Amino acid sequence: MNRVAITTDSNSGICQKAAGMMGVFVIPMLFTIDNDEYQEGVSISNEDFFRFQEEGREIKSSQPSPGSIIELWETLLKEYDEIVHVPMSSSLSGSFDTALALSRDFNGRVFVVDNKRISVTQKQSVIDAKRIAEEGGSGSVIAGILESTALDSSIYITVETLKYLKKGGRVTPAGAAIGEILNVKPVLQIQGGKIDAYTKVRGHKKSRQAIINAIKNDISERFREAAQKRGFVLRAAYAGVPGDGDIWAEEIKEAFPGFEIEMDVLPLNISTHLGRGGIGMALTINV
Repeated sequence: MNRVAITTDSNSGICQKAAGMMGVFVIPMLFTIDNDEYQEGVSISNEDFFRFQEEGREIKSSQPSPGSIIELWETLLKEYDEIVHVPMSSSLSGSFDTALALSRDFNGRVFVVDNKRISVTQKQSVIDAKRIAEEGGSGSVIAGILESTALDSSIYITVETLKYLKKGGRVTPAGAAIGEILNVKPVLQIQGGKIDAYTKVRGHKKSRQAIINAIKNDISERFREAAQKRGFVLRAAYAGVPGDGDIWAEEIKEAFPGFEIEMDVLPLNISTHLGRGGIGMALTINV
């Protein structure tokens, strides 16, 4: 039986400690803050990241260096027969294209998966890949399953402030100014690797309720047949430091009684655009 290693990037929200416990391998995303380079989860903490962000420092994110990817894969292939790599969606980053190009030098032993996901849905893909590998699935089988179920997930997110969406060009300066005055909170959706506007509401409470309603609607309508046949996983996340997501966690527990819903920290790549206080929730159909 082939031994298959599962690798991903830190856009999955999987930290180095968690990766060790899960038996997977995480390549840190890179950040440049005022011309100094940092590796997510390695050389910068969430506390420092949000402090820098709130201080108004210039933050830019970039994909992992090709050298770090090659080094990890070469090391793993001394012990494993194959590798399945699950990067951030190709629609949101060039990480997939870079990894795919690098994989061509490994004689068919590295499978790069584009299953159109990020954050907690990408994390779920990594969990699924690891389980299938432990059940004896080959690299090609795992990649095929993840790609065939790529669209079986959805994420909804909202923000505390429009400041960082404006900075990233997703909200116009005029729209941000009016939104802040009127306390308008956009709810965004990520489906199939694309970020789109879902709705706009007034106030934090209504924006959180809009996310909960959207997930409930996906369960009962959009994914009804798949959810009934295969079941589903619910995950939630927040941008910030420990404790920032406590209120959100309580609201979710009340809205979905009987479900065990894991609360994750959003990866810094997303937090760059949301700012501290951003929250999200995701639905993923079981593979």
